[in-house]
Amino acid sequence: MRFDELHIPEQVLRGIADAGFSECTPIQEQTLPITLTGTDIAGQAQTGTGKTAAFLISLFTRLLANEHPAGRPRALILAPTRELVVQIEADAKQLGVHSGFVVQAIYGGVDYMKQKNALLEGADIIVGTPGRLIDYLKQKIYSLKDIEVLVIDEADRMFDLGFIADLRFILRKLPPFEKRQNLMFSATLNPRVMELAYEFMNSPTKVSVTPESMTAERVEQLLFHCSRKEKFSLLLGLLRRDGMARTMIFMNTKREAEHLHNLLNANNFPCKVISGDVEQRKRMKILDDFKDGSLPILIATDVASRGLHIDGVSHVINYDLPQDCEDYVHRIGRTARAGAEGKAISLADEDGAFFLEAIEDYIKTKIPTEWADDDLYVLDYVRTARPKRVQDIKRDKPGGSRGSDKSGRPAARPVRKTNVAAAKPIAAAPSDDNIKKKPRRRKKKTNPAGDPTAVKVTEQI
Repeated sequence: MRFDELHIPEQVLRGIADAGFSECTPIQEQTLPITLTGTDIAGQAQTGTGKTAAFLISLFTRLLANEHPAGRPRALILAPTRELVVQIEADAKQLGVHSGFVVQAIYGGVDYMKQKNALLEGADIIVGTPGRLIDYLKQKIYSLKDIEVLVIDEADRMFDLGFIADLRFILRKLPPFEKRQNLMFSATLNPRVMELAYEFMNSPTKVSVTPESMTAERVEQLLFHCSRKEKFSLLLGLLRRDGMARTMIFMNTKREAEHLHNLLNANNFPCKVISGDVEQRKRMKILDDFKDGSLPILIATDVASRGLHIDGVSHVINYDLPQDCEDYVHRIGRTARAGAEGKAISLADEDGAFFLEAIEDYIKTKIPTEWADDDLYVLDYVRTARPKRVQDIKRDKPGGSRGSDKSGRPAARPVRKTNVAAAKPIAAAPSDDNIKKKPRRRKKKTNPAGDPTAVKVTEQI
């Protein structure tokens, strides 16, 4: 189906053409005929198949059909991560370039006052994460009374990240569900998500596209079994053999990601790390470098497994197999997006092998296994020290637990400060007159041998 066959306003069609799209993807072909009529929908599809464009086209169509005075927000798009918010904002500005709507992203980690002033100036469409949206809402910086379209993207991730309470708070501030259009899209729709849909949506139509195959068809999956000590040697061999131009490597913990970052850079493979505690501006700079090709390798924790649309990602490597089956689907979904081809390689060590069976049950397929030859392992690589844990850093500080001072001696235990005002007064020492002397016990007489009973025996005789 082509976009011009649907009842889409001319302004939106021009934006679609400028983005280089002409034909609908499966999720767009099944959802747009429904959503363009104003019906609520809960859509499920594989990641990277065009869910964002599907709800943005419906959103623009509804707003253009209804005249409304400018100033207050008319559409609200909720997303679980900052990266996803930034991506949706970019797509909305691209598709809606001829529609004349003001799109504003609201998320934490960036200039607080800049976003606040942008809301005060007025925005037609708000894209944001729940936390900062609630912050501005409680300050009455903006109002949700005129919202005509609500979009919840990656709703299952809202539950995983603990945003469900914040999400319900925002939904209760919106107009009644029958007075707005509600669109919910996600790669997975579980019973918890559908319960939320039935509570805050107006009889939504559920649409699932190819649910039998959880992963994209053009992703070539491959699995290597290796020990924990051999993983980096195997990774180096794979990088050198396949010449991976744009690669994402996923880790389970930030500490291990930093260790891998140091190892790869020491062995002439430039890379950078993004994780949850990386400053937002630095995180966006790293992503921009990765998108334009100046950074060939990106190491990430699961904070980046959703919402990132980066063209040309040739390889995704699961250096650590995820404990959550859904994270595996979203990780490998960073490649082979929008009809492209890609390769997903997983390294299963002694710990990761325990998660493999659950992952294969979830994706309903067996991951092909390849056994690496000895020549593929790189043994002559530069080794680096493993980053210290937080508790180790605290322990090594002077005055910390089991720490030492400059002389090498154990650090003295810090003096505990007490509140002088709250301390109980010390009782005065008693005087000699008040002390009662205990009566002295008279000693028993003993014979020279030291036996007190010997005297009595003598007297009886």
